[in-house]
Amino acid sequence: MQVRSLLLLLALILVAAAAEAGKSKKEKTKKDGSKCEDWRWGPCVPNSKDCGLGYREGTCKDESKKLKCKIPCNWKKKFGADCKYKFESWGGCSAQTGLKTRSGILKKALYNAQCEETVYVTKPCSSKIKSKSKGQ
Repeated sequence: MQVRSLLLLLALILVAAAAEAGKSKKEKTKKDGSKCEDWRWGPCVPNSKDCGLGYREGTCKDESKKLKCKIPCNWKKKFGADCKYKFESWGGCSAQTGLKTRSGILKKALYNAQCEETVYVTKPCSSKIKSKSKGQ
């Protein structure tokens, strides 16, 4: 009888844990008690240097919050970490400048970031000459 009760209790605990895990993230974030829906978020500010872990501040009416965030250390500083772009392939090398260029079109602006619709990036041309005949 005790074994049956123990198994029943264990089954109830597992069902409760599965139900909690099944909640959507939206339901879980509502637990903070805030009824405000029009949050304005600032940029991610790293704790030290210009990348890594940090925080972003948000305001809504007279409420404010801080969220943890992370700026990848390979982000394009010119664009900001909250602007995501779809880039095309690199263009050919310019003989005059020694640079190659490509453009990117805005794909997503996170946390209401102010992003440019189109951006252009350049990088130095490679000094290596790639051979097409491998293994001959």
